[in-house]
Amino acid sequence: MSVTAAPDWTRARAQPGWLTRLFDSKPFLIFACLLPAVGLLTVFLTYPLGLGIWLAFTDATIGRRGQWVGLENFIYLMEDPLFWSAVFYSVFYTAVATVGKFALGLWLALLLNQHIPFKSLLRAIILLPWIVPTVLSAIAFWWIYDPQFSIISYLAVDVLGIRETPFNFLGDAWSARFSLIAANIWRGIPFVAITLLAGLQTISPSLYEAALLDGSTAWQRFRYITFPLLLPILAIVMTFSIIFTFTDFQLVYAITRGGPVNSTHLMATLAFQRGIPGGQLAEGAAIAVAMIPFLVFATLFSYFALARRKWQQGEAND
Repeated sequence: MSVTAAPDWTRARAQPGWLTRLFDSKPFLIFACLLPAVGLLTVFLTYPLGLGIWLAFTDATIGRRGQWVGLENFIYLMEDPLFWSAVFYSVFYTAVATVGKFALGLWLALLLNQHIPFKSLLRAIILLPWIVPTVLSAIAFWWIYDPQFSIISYLAVDVLGIRETPFNFLGDAWSARFSLIAANIWRGIPFVAITLLAGLQTISPSLYEAALLDGSTAWQRFRYITFPLLLPILAIVMTFSIIFTFTDFQLVYAITRGGPVNSTHLMATLAFQRGIPGGQLAEGAAIAVAMIPFLVFATLFSYFALARRKWQQGEAND
């Protein structure tokens, strides 16, 4: 007797359409999520950067498109003493301010990492210079450095009587340069201190306890535990600090506008002065483009410092 097979009542599963398969594709989702960010970067970063580089090789001025002149602007800058003065002060300003910010910032971070009273309140107070708008800080320092109404001169002359004449902070080239560096250090310390403090709190206390049992001194604990483990964060923070300091504009322009006698011009302020008030767009763009090698060097410094740290930990460099 033959046995008949039972009919198959299950419905065949429909194949997904091309649109469903497209949205299930991981590469497409990655591309779709990155597309808005790529668009914003293209419009607000890539285009202005490309336009600035193009202008640096032309003779454009305000109101005139300009023609391609090749390296003529850069050749002119190589013979411009004011440009080399701005390069020197930009490097000097960045080096001294960065060392000052890291010395004081690391000291504050180590201090705030200890068990001290009102530690949370002190952390909030230290952030104030970083929170205050740069222009407002510049106006405050401009008043502090004023030859007639300076609070420092008032204390030294009228209150303490240790001087007969007020300080002339911004009247001399080198005093103005160091005054700007002091203002930049005051403003940049919170960024360094809070970032390094976050790094210090990731270090395991057991390492310090083991070092104490071995009879290590405070300097040995800092040298062999704190500093090596803090090195990756130090490299990143130093890179950002160098970039922010080298490209500083608001603080310098609001306090001195490059004076006295153009002695405090950074490359950023000189590029603005030549390009916008001076009308020489191509020359200002060339000065701005000349800043790129310095910024690339700062980025490479961070990369190689982090790569060296990976090698110390026995990891492969990416």
